[in-house]
Amino acid sequence: MTDFFNMLHNEYTSPVFILMFYTIAFLFGICIGSFLNVVIIRLPRHESLIKRSSHCMTCGAKIRPCDLVPVFSWIFLRGKCHSCGSKISPRYPIVESLNGLMYVLTFFVLDFNAESIITCVLVSLLIVVGFMDWDTMEIDMIIVGLIFLLAVPSAIFTDKASLLQRIIGAFIISLPFYIIGEVSRIFIRKKTGEDFRAIELGDTVLMFAAGALLGTKAIIVSALLGIIIAAVAGVINKYVTGNSKFAFGPFLSIGIAIGALWGNGIADWYLRLLSPAAQQ
Repeated sequence: MTDFFNMLHNEYTSPVFILMFYTIAFLFGICIGSFLNVVIIRLPRHESLIKRSSHCMTCGAKIRPCDLVPVFSWIFLRGKCHSCGSKISPRYPIVESLNGLMYVLTFFVLDFNAESIITCVLVSLLIVVGFMDWDTMEIDMIIVGLIFLLAVPSAIFTDKASLLQRIIGAFIISLPFYIIGEVSRIFIRKKTGEDFRAIELGDTVLMFAAGALLGTKAIIVSALLGIIIAAVAGVINKYVTGNSKFAFGPFLSIGIAIGALWGNGIADWYLRLLSPAAQQ
């Protein structure tokens, strides 16, 4: 059974089968990505995710079934509504393609097993978190709660992290984030009169949930990468727009995704560099 669930990196597995598997994973991923687009748009508006059929955001026309094929319909329609001709945001196929490609990358890195399946679900949830936060500057607690719940099957079906590592992982980043947020809130309120944190509560809860899922080493790597990427993006954003305030969630999501795939390996590599034996 173990050999079956690690079939992609098995030397006896046919290359044709592997290619077919990745193709199916990509197609399945873009289909899930199509639903993620619905979640990203409707959840902040408190609209039903299933009751109302897909429609043009400009004219309200119902989208035909033939125009609902992920990625390909947007290409065939040349990015325009079939009814009114208004432009359809390229973000729709971007989200779909991103989810499909991340599924392929996840299976390529982790093989086909419980950990890779859980990571695919995590990646999809992170895409929702990232794009919703980018749009609204808020992180939805329902999505974060689902990330936290993934820690349960992860603890049961994988050896990614021990229970102690998950407990420490939940607090090792989120607690400093919370303290920084509260302290910065006091200073910002005194200086500007505005009531907000340098690190918002949503970002803190996200790292708590991800830490419980990934464990200590991977969440530290995730946080460091997210902070570095956010710092670079912040400098660029400040230069282009002159505004220093921007969403942190998308960059934390990128860091968490990287941490889920390579976090423990990166941490172990760094610890080996610091070991006395490596320095001799």
